[in-house]
Amino acid sequence: MSSRFERLESRTVFEGTIVDVCEGKFRHEDGQEVTRQWVSHPGSVAIVAHDGDHVWLVRQPREATGDPDLLELPAGKLDEEGESALLCGQRELAEEIGKAAASWEHLTTYYTSAGFTDEQCHIFLATDLSDESGYQLEDERIDIVARPLAELEATLAECRDAKTIIGLQLLRTRLDA
Repeated sequence: MSSRFERLESRTVFEGTIVDVCEGKFRHEDGQEVTRQWVSHPGSVAIVAHDGDHVWLVRQPREATGDPDLLELPAGKLDEEGESALLCGQRELAEEIGKAAASWEHLTTYYTSAGFTDEQCHIFLATDLSDESGYQLEDERIDIVARPLAELEATLAECRDAKTIIGLQLLRTRLDA
């Protein structure tokens, strides 16, 4: 059953460097008014990069989860003014794994956790890879991991990150087709 609602008001209650926290009042079709809080995020991009033999991933500490070496797709936040999701993906691929791709395809866009954030993640497939000299780690602690495509099932079984599981599942579907 679908229910429509109207946003009556909203305000930012906390401004952070990565996210903001907002609160708003909404009226549903039945007249009930509710107050909700959510995390506002500009969005992110993740890249399923493979060269026909390997899929390229990163391991990095994720302090929020307590995981010192989470296995993930190369990814980043849409935080450059006016930058498209594709351009963000191209920049992040170069920054995180030192690669460029001649071929880019949008695979999907999804809400990362619709119950509390408006963040959308755009997943791209990047192929025809080459080395990119614009490689910069900035302040990130990233280990680059090239996993054989033949071990995709084992790689998927090791993953605990949603964007990575979604991206690798989409890759598996394509490879099986």
